[in-house]
Formats: sequence, structure tokens, C-alpha cells
Amino acid sequence: LLQRDYRFERVWFWGCIQGVRGAYYIAEGLGTDCAAPRSRLYSLNCLDWSLLTPATKEMLALAEQVKGRFQGDPSFEYSLAEINAEAAARLMESGKEPVMKEEARLIATIEQIDRAVGIVPRGAFVKTPLGSVHENRHFEGLSSVEAKKLSSYFHFTEPVNLKNKTLLEKADLDPATDFLDSLEHDIPRGSWSIQLEKGGTVVVLRSLLWLGLTFYHVPTTKQFGYVYFGTGEKNLDLPFML
Repeated sequence: LLQRDYRFERVWFWGCIQGVRGAYYIAEGLGTDCAAPRSRLYSLNCLDWSLLTPATKEMLALAEQVKGRFQGDPSFEYSLAEINAEAAARLMESGKEPVMKEEARLIATIEQIDRAVGIVPRGAFVKTPLGSVHENRHFEGLSSVEAKKLSSYFHFTEPVNLKNKTLLEKADLDPATDFLDSLEHDIPRGSWSIQLEKGGTVVVLRSLLWLGLTFYHVPTTKQFGYVYFGTGEKNLDLPFML
């Protein structure tokens, strides 16, 4: 229904963020260019869906400072005076109330999770010479050997580390498939756990930084995906746990 109503090319069920009084169910809609910003929708009952606005830099900065569980109420307001006095003062100067709605925190948290741990197997998407990204129709899955390596999985977001690589390091990369950042250089090291399920026929990656994110891939098939079921809180204690 979402695909039809919003005219998306495809719709992914992204996951669920558990609040104290309710849960947010999240879906993502993709257009023809898979690298373009994704449309995100949320629902409290899986029947009525609301479109979320794109995340702004200010939203992301404030959401990182908000601590504690989600309430499960989109209209719930966090007092910015307790979180960030400077941001609260700026808002008061411009005539706005110094509060952050939970809906804005939800938008920012989904964006943070997608940027940090939204992943795809190497080769699942290709970049055209014109710069748009499309699903690779020739992708037949990773081999059983490749599927066990962190370097075979990429962050499905704008690359950061790739731009810092030297020309010598880039020489072995295929610009059509290696246009994203690999997981092998993620900080802190050890923030991913790789497990083989069902006698080695399914590879499961779990993020220890955003507890609740699980990625799966069936080697030598096109089946892969990730889903998040958690509280929407980052595991800031991870460096001390490794």
C-alpha cells in the first residue's frame, strides 16, 4: 500500500524502536536512484503511516545529547534547557520554544543508525558513470568464503574513508562496485559480530554499537537485508566492553 500510495520503487521494513509507552514501526521507501535520500515513514499501529521529514544537522546534533528511553509518543517534548543550554538560547532568540519533539529525535536516530550500521553486501549495488546507484541485476550473492569477511560488506551511505585512500590503495578497487566504505575499518574495532547460522548457510552480522541491528545474507543467493529492533540508544560503553 505504501509503495502504491507514495509511488516508491520498493519499500523496506526498517525495524522498530521500542518506547516506554509504545513502539515506532519504521519503513523506508526507495526511488530509482538507491543512493538518493530515502523517504522514511513511521507508524504506531502498522496501519496508519506518517511521512517523516529529512534529518537536519541541528536535529542530529541535539539528538546525540538526548539521553534515556523513547516515550512512544511523537508529540512528547524534551526540554532543551536541560540538554543543551546554547541551543535553547538560540531558539529563544529566534522566537521559538526551547523544546525538541520526540518525532525529531526519532528522525535523527533513524538517520544515525542508517549511517553507522546500515549495510549491504559487496556487489549488490552498482554505480553508473553518471553517478546514480542501482541494484546490480548480475549479483548472485557472496561466496561462502567471502561472506565470512567484514571487508565483503559496505555501509550503504555516503563514503567517508574511501575519499582518504591513496591512489595506490584505490588501484585494486572496482569503481562500479567499490564506491562505499567497507566495515573492516569501523571504529571501534570489534564492533561487529559475525556468526554462521543453519549449518553455515546463513551469515548473520550483529552490531554491538547499536544493539538490536541484525543483518543477514544467504551466500550464493540474492537474499540479504537488515532490521533494527531496539530502544534507539547507542551503546556508548562499547569501547570498555571489548
